[in-house]
Amino acid sequence: MDNIDLEVLKACDAWLAAGQPCEYVTVARTWGSSPRPEGATMAIRTDGMVVGSVSGGCIEDDLIAAVRTHGITRRRPEVVTYGISADEAHRFGLPCGGTIQLVVEPLGPHSRIAELHALARRRVLTRRTLDLATGGVTLAPARPDDRLRMDDRALATVHGPLLRMLIIGAGQLSQFLAQIAVGLEYEVTVCDPREEYRASWSLPGVEVVHAMPDDLVLEMKLDSRSAVVALTHDPKLDDLALMEALRTDAFYVGAIGSRANDARRRERLRAFDLTGDQVAKLHGPIGLYIGSKTPYEIAISILAELVAVKNGVALPAQMSVAGGKALAAA
Repeated sequence: MDNIDLEVLKACDAWLAAGQPCEYVTVARTWGSSPRPEGATMAIRTDGMVVGSVSGGCIEDDLIAAVRTHGITRRRPEVVTYGISADEAHRFGLPCGGTIQLVVEPLGPHSRIAELHALARRRVLTRRTLDLATGGVTLAPARPDDRLRMDDRALATVHGPLLRMLIIGAGQLSQFLAQIAVGLEYEVTVCDPREEYRASWSLPGVEVVHAMPDDLVLEMKLDSRSAVVALTHDPKLDDLALMEALRTDAFYVGAIGSRANDARRRERLRAFDLTGDQVAKLHGPIGLYIGSKTPYEIAISILAELVAVKNGVALPAQMSVAGGKALAAA
């Protein structure tokens, strides 16, 4: 499944190839509460067809109405601001006090959309810099920590590989976790060498691989946009994956199990010649402490922790499973 950014780039690429005028809209800045984050994108075709979202509906309606009434008339990028007044915030469905600033860019060969789309499909992290005065575009390699930047002269955005998730084990919890992760725009791969578990798997859009977990971790070349979740409860499988994953740049590596099992697992990993810092990267017992009991609840707990880590949110110790259970028992 493509993430929204890729869907928008794909649409723009196809429309331009077919000679259909279109505009590329980017959320450049927000103040207060905003329905969509900075960097969110949308494409709008001359007939009003839209792919992507910048507000959740109301601002899109305004942009569509303008295109259907006047056509695509911009020749250069334009910065458009919504929600400055309370009336505008109410009209466009913004939360009280919310303001959103968009860059609306008419596309053409100079926009380098086909090249950017190809780079994104090849999982190349790319910084696209738009000259706000001329509409000219430069593309350059981006760093994992690059973020959207805008000043009076240029808008720089980052485009690149999908977030990836490798799940070790094809059990019921894995299926619920994968289902939600796909909705969060992860490219999900499930690894399980056990045929009896793979045979019962049924989730469109998720690849199930027959391989040893450590071999697959090495083959996937995990990067800073990758997460690994070990769910088999079998040290022979989980530990192999963790041993290699903790040596990579994966932003999240976690494993299910009790507090006692987690302590034993960390000792085993140290015996595999992992450093203390590498073992400390392991999230376990996995998830946030929300009293989860069912597989769906546990999947939500795991993904809540994973999203917090991805977004750089420091969570208090009592929100971890170990911290929460210790606090509850006190």
